Amino acid sequence: MVRGLPSLARLRWRRRFRTLAALVLLAIFAFAAWIWLPARVTTVPLVHIIDGDSLTVRHDDAALAIRLTGIDAVEYRQDCARADASRWPCGSEARTMLEKLAGGGPLHCEVAAKDRYDRTLAACRTRPFPDGVDLGAEMVRLGGAIATTDAYMVEETEAQAKRRGIWQGDFVRPAEWRATHERTSAALAPPDG
Repeated sequence: MVRGLPSLARLRWRRRFRTLAALVLLAIFAFAAWIWLPARVTTVPLVHIIDGDSLTVRHDDAALAIRLTGIDAVEYRQDCARADASRWPCGSEARTMLEKLAGGGPLHCEVAAKDRYDRTLAACRTRPFPDGVDLGAEMVRLGGAIATTDAYMVEETEAQAKRRGIWQGDFVRPAEWRATHERTSAALAPPDG
């Protein structure tokens, strides 16, 4: 008759296996918590609204330019057409919208990354989550900006349906407007010389 491992050795093996399984499970939970934890939210005083999707805040005793993630607002100098073909300064109105939404601050911003202009990309709220207003979502809902990610598509659909802001007539998408006006201003610049 062939006998298996002695019972004492079998118990030690089971104990080691359970310990190893518990450590692996703990590592999986720690990794999952690290992945799904929200980014750190920083409370910052508002300094200045630049346009409909950019603002300046004070962080670590220095001015910090922030661009709101997930949206692209009409440019400050941009104007739009209403349904009756009249022109209106939609860019300056978008800036005014963001000023009213942000109020006097402070803002609660979740920093995401930096863009190619070295601006900090962040999602900002007027109060900590879940309270307060998500500035990006509200700018899109009011028709001051378009959604650049799926995060604000519901708000954009609502703004289109209710013909709010830029959706009340014709407008040039902000990226197209910038491309056209950057080329025009570069072409008009005097040659170095």
